[in-house]
Amino acid sequence: MENLLGLLRIRIHRGINLAIRDVTTSDPYVIVRMGKQKLKTRVVKKNLNPEWNEELTLSITEPILPIKLLVYDKDTFSLDDKMGDAELDIYPFIETVRNIPSGTIITKIKPSRQNCLSEESSIIWENDQVVQNVFMRLQNVERGEIELQLQWIDVPGSKGL
Repeated sequence: MENLLGLLRIRIHRGINLAIRDVTTSDPYVIVRMGKQKLKTRVVKKNLNPEWNEELTLSITEPILPIKLLVYDKDTFSLDDKMGDAELDIYPFIETVRNIPSGTIITKIKPSRQNCLSEESSIIWENDQVVQNVFMRLQNVERGEIELQLQWIDVPGSKGL
């Protein structure tokens, strides 16, 4: 991949107060999409507050593409039910990586109508890495949040930022 800028590791920690899609519970999983890339967590059976604690890694070639999170309820005999979605603009994170002053809290992003953040999110320099902890409010559903963390990974030989 000659246009590779680096990798973005996404830790999908957990879901919070997710919507009921079966009789009294759901079997949720998360799909992460960016451009043509698509990654998926495992299904957590019968849980509205699932803990995935999974790491998914995207190749970054165009930092202007948003990350889309799609949460579904796994069904056996029918199509999976949608449990909400959220979109994360990674451009502020990528710009921070490009211009990082070592050893500082770099920037804070406040929740607004233009993003799906449910609380303020800081991009920080931590253990020689740029990370951002994020709580995403799900849209197009009655309730639910997803907690995740972004981490930039430089790849030797890549174009870099």
